[in-house]
Amino acid sequence: MLTLTRNVGESIRIGEDIEVYVVEVRGGTVRLGFKAPREVSIHREEVYRQIAEANSLAAEVAADALSALSTFAPGSVQPSNKK
Repeated sequence: MLTLTRNVGESIRIGEDIEVYVVEVRGGTVRLGFKAPREVSIHREEVYRQIAEANSLAAEVAADALSALSTFAPGSVQPSNKK
């Protein structure tokens, strides 16, 4: 992990197009500002984890649905209702 010291009003660069500004430091809280292209997602860690979990669950449901649909695909064997 890289650790940097910055004062209010100073910034750091990540790559060529992401800039992180120190907006305010008050007590134990630091306010940061981010300047990045619109296509770059920026989330708090707890929100990022929720998104990742939701995506994982959605992928599982999609796989289950695809599996269920494949039983009805042309050429698949259908269960018999004969008695």
